[in-house]
Amino acid sequence: MLDVIEEVTRSGAGITATLDALTDLETRAPWTLAGWTRGHVITHLAHSIDAYGWMLAVARTGIEPAPSTDAKSLARTVREGADRAAAELATDLRSRLAHLAEDATSMPVERWDTLVTVLAGWRHPAWYTLHRCWRELETHHVDLNGYRAGYRATDWPSTYVTWALDDTITALAALDFPVARVKALDIGRSWALSPTGPNITGSGHALLGWLSGRALDPPLTSDRPLPVPPDRPLPPAPGWS
Repeated sequence: MLDVIEEVTRSGAGITATLDALTDLETRAPWTLAGWTRGHVITHLAHSIDAYGWMLAVARTGIEPAPSTDAKSLARTVREGADRAAAELATDLRSRLAHLAEDATSMPVERWDTLVTVLAGWRHPAWYTLHRCWRELETHHVDLNGYRAGYRATDWPSTYVTWALDDTITALAALDFPVARVKALDIGRSWALSPTGPNITGSGHALLGWLSGRALDPPLTSDRPLPVPPDRPLPPAPGWS
């Protein structure tokens, strides 16, 4: 698990560096989701990290450290925390990431396969919690684009693209997503998803940007019109729950 802990730490350092460069005005600028600002995105991410820590605590001890937060309470918390100063948002996120890293580093090896339950009711092994955090950090870092850092899907680490593309396509195949085959030219990987649908090729970054909704008009080749990928979160891999 040390490798993914290091990846999460690296991604966390990248997004907090971006936040350090933002002004209060920039964090309160509108985001693509109606009614949200970048402050909402950052606050949502911070509390998601808390949720991951909560799941690791359950896996470690078998006991819930506190009642889990329901969707309504989480939405209220995000709304109330979104207008904080940029420096406060960055400090808060950095602190929560540090606590998560400590929790992950101290996790007994035999507890990583313990199944934990997410807010939507799905179950997955505790180790997958860190991968979910990695995805959120990289995805929401792109969501903060347009300012000084200009982080884009093309800036994602290749290690992240390789893992996230495989994970995303596996989940989409289980949902019968209407794509026949996906081929990532730069990483030498291909996936068969459905008996029907387009055959799509491109770089791993372009494919993941399209599938995650974080790339406008990605440079992909397809023999048919591209279908619209479903919104996240996707269900866990078959057999986990």
